[in-house]
Amino acid sequence: MIVPELLGTAAIPGGGELKLLRRVGSNGQTDFMIVLGGKELMNSRMRGSEEALAEMTLWRLGTRPGAAADPHILIGGYGMGFTLRKALSLLGPEALVTVAELVPEILDWARGPMAALTGDGLDDLRVQIAHGDVGFLISGGEGRYDAILLDIDNGPDGLVRDENNRIYSKTGLAEARA
Repeated sequence: MIVPELLGTAAIPGGGELKLLRRVGSNGQTDFMIVLGGKELMNSRMRGSEEALAEMTLWRLGTRPGAAADPHILIGGYGMGFTLRKALSLLGPEALVTVAELVPEILDWARGPMAALTGDGLDDLRVQIAHGDVGFLISGGEGRYDAILLDIDNGPDGLVRDENNRIYSKTGLAEARA
């Protein structure tokens, strides 16, 4: 059994601790994992759903009547950067992407141990970083974003933070739609 190496920890506002782990397989392949309380939230081997989120959203956005040629999209949760990288590969040069990340260390890990994996997406001129709760950006956004891509908590139940339940509530979804 290959034991993963602990590369870093990060406190979650409101409680809990994320861990960044690295595992090098017998084939030499390096995998990263972000874990909370023994539960794997994400890993570098599985990126299909994150990429599909960007691809399907931007495809739909581009076919919507009156769609902006260079949209402003909000990505809630940086994770390992797969959604951002895919979105940037599909967007034009004048598009704007706001990435909301609650845990600053995640962005440090992206620029540090995971740099080869995440690429230079965070330094792309089309990207702006918002440190904090994506829910606040959504509730104050009112028509500001052409699309909101959420990949937090692995779904609508607050796994990382109970406060995230609000984002998927009727009120939260109504605010996102506004």
